[in-house]
Amino acid sequence: MASSLTSDNRSSRCCVLLTPLLVLMAVVGCANGGHAVNSESFDSASDGAAFDSSAHFASPVDSDSLIAEALEACESAEALWQQGDIDGSLATLDAAYELLLQIPDDPNLIQQKEDLRHLISLRVVDIYRSQLTTAADLNSPIPLEINDHVQREITRFTGPERRFFIESYRRSGRYRPMIVSKLREAGLPEELSWLPLVESGFKNRALSSARALGMWQFISSTGTRYGLDRSHLIDERMDPDKSTDGAIHYLSDLHGMFGDWMMALASYNCGENRVKRLIRRQEVGHLDRFWDIYGGLPTETARYVPRFLATVAIVRDPEAYGMELPEPYPAIEFETIEVHRHLRLSDLDTALALERKTLVGLNPELRHGTTPGDRYALRVPATVAALFDEKVAALPAYVPPPEVTFARYKVRPGDTLSTIARRHRTTVNAIMRANKIGSRHRIRTGQRLKVPQRGRSTPVVSAKGSGGSRLPQLTHTVRQGDSLWLLASRYGSTVDRIKRDNNLRSNRLAIGQKIKIRTRNAAGSQTYTVQSGDSVGRIAQAQNLSVQKILRANALSRSSRIYPGQIIQLPN
Repeated sequence: MASSLTSDNRSSRCCVLLTPLLVLMAVVGCANGGHAVNSESFDSASDGAAFDSSAHFASPVDSDSLIAEALEACESAEALWQQGDIDGSLATLDAAYELLLQIPDDPNLIQQKEDLRHLISLRVVDIYRSQLTTAADLNSPIPLEINDHVQREITRFTGPERRFFIESYRRSGRYRPMIVSKLREAGLPEELSWLPLVESGFKNRALSSARALGMWQFISSTGTRYGLDRSHLIDERMDPDKSTDGAIHYLSDLHGMFGDWMMALASYNCGENRVKRLIRRQEVGHLDRFWDIYGGLPTETARYVPRFLATVAIVRDPEAYGMELPEPYPAIEFETIEVHRHLRLSDLDTALALERKTLVGLNPELRHGTTPGDRYALRVPATVAALFDEKVAALPAYVPPPEVTFARYKVRPGDTLSTIARRHRTTVNAIMRANKIGSRHRIRTGQRLKVPQRGRSTPVVSAKGSGGSRLPQLTHTVRQGDSLWLLASRYGSTVDRIKRDNNLRSNRLAIGQKIKIRTRNAAGSQTYTVQSGDSVGRIAQAQNLSVQKILRANALSRSSRIYPGQIIQLPN
């Protein structure tokens, strides 16, 4: 709708709507020493760096455009804040709020307007809170509150869970120096380095009942979202360095979303959408602290944050809680050596005279204790690095078994395990093992079975081969919306390979950045971008190709899933 408001009227309406937010800021201590929030703060002009809202009030625009422009203003405010331009960031958020006020009161837009209002409010609170912490401030930005909930967890850690706590504390020594270094580099509180104790006890291969994996307990979808690659041989959720990068990125995003570490931690455990829904249900809009929504959280999350606070309290002052903490295990000194063929870690342990599973401990992301066939950066103890090339040269070539994939099969009347096995060219025993069936006669109509199928094995590279270096290479200029996962999917590569080829330490990309990509896509071959609702069968029919040819060209099996945005090779 067209705006008939003057600038002064718009500012007045903005201040009226933001009054509860200003009260909240005063309560949390934002109005101190010249940092009080008032209408002048929101009307302050920057040096032209802030988002310019003047162009958005000249003529009527549709609701979608207003929402998009308000979100763009929020992104601009975030960028200005990160650059240290506080006034410019606040002025840009003021512009975003003015755009919000123009959105019509359409019932279909209520939720979007509420989400946008909440986002702007959180950004403002975050900015003013950031001004409270100075370089000389030794207090943690994570408030250490010892209430009844936290005290209960302290009692558990110092009582029935004492052994778990002490053993986890010992293991922390192997990884905390690395984690603390990364947290400092990212500007995050060092207390977060104790989060893996609550998550996994600092175990890289910890697996929860919800299928969350690794020291930082990523589920597969969130791991993929933050650049943790998964394949037949590798799962980067189990790599301490890579998963720490992913966790720091995720925690940073959550803190940016909620402006509060307690809420960020709760969201890390149960998901940001669950926490957002709880906040929206609050009858009083400004009651959006962690303890305000505590009663509505899942039981695990309601304990999760107090357990973290209990952990920090104990390690800060163990004597106060009757604990005597041992010396943590030292971090293992290692060197990284590039290998170009399949190697079994158990064979390498023997050849290098290492204790059993030494290399598995240093390379936990290798799912089956085998290196990939192309280039791989293997960690080895620094004490044996000089002997590595000589010992590896003496090892015979290793050919890993082909990857086993699974088809889903619904048992029909008259089926037996024998007929199902013959139909899928597998064995009865293999089906029984895959489904944990105790008797070959115990299947029923309608039951869903996983049927093992031999997929395509990873190509074997000889000891003298150059691994993946033969793959053609291209240069991609990063555009807005790009991620390592999308680039790997588009060009038939992997996140890990792209990071290695470009010496990337994290999964973050910058617009305009040049990325070298070794692609498996054949030169001149046609591709298809998967759309929502597509299946391999539909694509094959539309392209007049056989399903088997498309599967073979893309190293897929009939049980493989495809995703919107994925690039599919179309064989000639």
